[in-house]
Amino acid sequence: MPSRDEAVTLLEEWVENEGLRKHMYCVEAAVRHYAVLRGGDPDVWGLAGLLHDLDWEKYPDRHPLTAVEHLRTLGYTDEVLQAILAHRADFTGVQPSSDLDKILVACDELSGLVFACCLVRPNGIDDLKPKSVVKKLKDKTFAAGVSRDEVHHGMELIGLERSEHIQNIIDALRAIGEELGIRGEDRPA
Repeated sequence: MPSRDEAVTLLEEWVENEGLRKHMYCVEAAVRHYAVLRGGDPDVWGLAGLLHDLDWEKYPDRHPLTAVEHLRTLGYTDEVLQAILAHRADFTGVQPSSDLDKILVACDELSGLVFACCLVRPNGIDDLKPKSVVKKLKDKTFAAGVSRDEVHHGMELIGLERSEHIQNIIDALRAIGEELGIRGEDRPA
């Protein structure tokens, strides 16, 4: 299977939008974090998170089918491809069945919301708490592109209490906060 470096090169070739790239890095971090917590392979799980929206920008009407077809030719495992397909079960018909599939669904939209929360806080992710994210989750005008239904569905899939899941996402993003530009010291004054 291709390496993470090769996956990053592919991401940079396919995805021009910096916001989408950051989202994909967020989801990678969150899924890797869960791999450690749940006994999965962080490298394999991370690739699914990193590449899950590879074709969203170029082929939104076929997302994620075009990416999966291409990734298959590059030697990505069925585990990674299944997770990418399952994160769009409404479109692909592939239901999340493995732990990785469910984790990817659970981390996708919520990672976007947590990232957005960091952007409006003076201290970014440094002191972010789940209760702040819950407050923004209830405000449907905040980060309106984040599907609240998908956030709730993901939490149901993995069977975690909301605050625990949010804290896991915060911890994962905090670990790469510098690269994402979401630490307090990265925020404009």
